Amino acid sequence: MEKIFKTLDEQVKILRSKNLTIDDEEYVKNILLRENYFFINGYRYLFYKSSKDKTFIKGTNFREIYALFYFDRQLRNILFKNILILENNIKSIISYELSRKYGFKEKKYLNPSNFTTDPKKSRQVNDLVKKIKRQIIINGREHTATKHYQSNYGYIPLWVVVKVLSFGIVGELYTILKLEDQQKIADIFNVDVESLLTYLPIIANYRNLCAHEDICYEHKTQKEIPITKYHKLLNIPTMNGEYIYGINDLFALIIILKRLLRPDNFTNMLNEISYELDYLSGRLHSIKIDKVLDRMGFPKNYKDIVRMD
Repeated sequence: MEKIFKTLDEQVKILRSKNLTIDDEEYVKNILLRENYFFINGYRYLFYKSSKDKTFIKGTNFREIYALFYFDRQLRNILFKNILILENNIKSIISYELSRKYGFKEKKYLNPSNFTTDPKKSRQVNDLVKKIKRQIIINGREHTATKHYQSNYGYIPLWVVVKVLSFGIVGELYTILKLEDQQKIADIFNVDVESLLTYLPIIANYRNLCAHEDICYEHKTQKEIPITKYHKLLNIPTMNGEYIYGINDLFALIIILKRLLRPDNFTNMLNEISYELDYLSGRLHSIKIDKVLDRMGFPKNYKDIVRMD
């Protein structure tokens, strides 16, 4: 069926026809104008009577749906700033280790012999080296630091180059390193290589999601993280022998950040998320906050992860 333009009055009428309580029509129309009617689509499902009965639970107020939308925005902001901290950490560590071992000039650190000799990855190695060189040429002119090194020294060291590389490219760079180099970097984060190889694309996925204001709180990733001690320590429930939380949901990202961020950064982040959840809980009336936590993949005792080593 074709979707046609609806005026704000028509949008309000549709919401009321689905049993949504609107106690201040002008307030609702102002929100719909600023945030777009489409935002309702992503946050309404928790308030429906059922997946088949797409009318709202009795007493559901528009303000509750907007509160969930606002919570998700705050959540994205909290996650994004901490992912950026971690992104900087990862870029710094990789550039340090490769520069220390292979040299700090482009011809040195981008030499294909520095990377895996796996014949299945030879094309990926060549393609990624070309991609990095292209990024240096394209983005190098736009950044003060890269322009400074290129103009004054005729080369750009890797610790400067990583500033103009996307997190996705840096994550891919890790996948083509020699195993001993991957191990050295993973050891710094106190994780195994396979886990870090899984974590990096998941972090990149959430980074892009946060940057583009997509729905975050119920996002699921295609990749699943390996089981950690935190799944057992938190007594996360299982179904058919598999944990129901912390595998490919938002709590999986929290576990990743627990393992990779500095403890003080992680504690501050989780405190901020907890504050926003408490604030949201006070604004919900037709559903309980547990329903939101379940959609996020958060166990009820999620805060305990802060105190765990």
